[in-house]
Amino acid sequence: MRHKKAGRKLNRNSTHRLALYRNLTRALIQHERIITTLPKAKAVRPFIERLITIAKQNTLHARRLVISRLGPAAEAEVKPHEDDDGAADHRTVVQKLFSDIAPRFAQRPGGYTRILKRHEVRLGDAGATAYLELLKAGETRSRAKPAYQAAVPAPKVEEQAAPPQEQPAAPAVADATAPAGPAE
Repeated sequence: MRHKKAGRKLNRNSTHRLALYRNLTRALIQHERIITTLPKAKAVRPFIERLITIAKQNTLHARRLVISRLGPAAEAEVKPHEDDDGAADHRTVVQKLFSDIAPRFAQRPGGYTRILKRHEVRLGDAGATAYLELLKAGETRSRAKPAYQAAVPAPKVEEQAAPPQEQPAAPAVADATAPAGPAE
């Protein structure tokens, strides 16, 4: 019985699973959107979100924690992309996490990633695939919830009853001496 055994195994041993989490996390930090299988995306999501939460502290201790969780290859360079002035941007995964991604989510209490299911399956084994992506800067603003308003009952419309119309008077009994019963 697997009582109280949280987490997904993904058919891997613990070291291989940790390596998978680290590699997917590095790829997500570098590209901000990756395609993977749906179970892998669901499994790595808490790992990534904890790292971003740690990185929001922006302290030396937080940097050391992130590097220890991402492993020795965490200092690998992010592929350079050309800025507007043509200068290449050479940074490590950790630097990008602390300088770009963590400040983006400074006011957000959690939920930094999104999993979108794809309707395409993997060719080799027909595995369900999904996008795992970081939210964009414009999507991080939390929307204010509308204030709770108690349902106000609609005012009851009192219909003014029409005044009772006078009924025509009962016909007067023509003969008071006649028997009241049916005539036989």
